[in-house]
Amino acid sequence: MLGTFPDLVISAGYLFAAGAFVPSAREIIGPSPLVAIENEPPARLIVDPPLPEQLAQGRVFIQYRTENLRVIPVFGKGALDVSPRVGHVHITVDDAAWHFVDASGETVIIVGLGPGSHRVLFELADPTHRVICSETVHFIIPARMDAS
Repeated sequence: MLGTFPDLVISAGYLFAAGAFVPSAREIIGPSPLVAIENEPPARLIVDPPLPEQLAQGRVFIQYRTENLRVIPVFGKGALDVSPRVGHVHITVDDAAWHFVDASGETVIIVGLGPGSHRVLFELADPTHRVICSETVHFIIPARMDAS
C-alpha cells in the first residue's frame, strides 16, 4: 500500500538530503566517454603498492588507475584520435625481456614469484603502444613458514 502524501514528501526529502553529500558520478569516474573533450589534460597513471594480505601469501595483487585516459582493448593508429583518450598498460616483471598487456583497468595479479625483492614496471601506453608515462612498484615477497 502506498504511503500518505506527507510520508512520500519526507522520504523524497530524505533521499535528496542523503544524496547532497554523495559525490557525483562525474566526480568519481570523470567525464562521460560519450562526449569528446577539447584540450585534454595529460594522461596520468597511479599505481598502488601490492595488497599486503596477498603479498604475505606469495601473491602479488596491484591496483592501478588512470586519469585522462580510459584503459580499454582498442589498438591501432586510428584510435589515436579518439576522445576521451584511450590506451592500455604494459607490465614488465623484474626487468624481463618481455612484457604483457593489460587492457582491463582491473587489479593486476602476478603469481609464481619466489621470496625476495621484486619490481613491476607499469607503462601507460597509447593505442599504438607508445609509452606515455610509467611507474615502478618495488616490493618484497616474504619467505613463507608453512606449518607441517
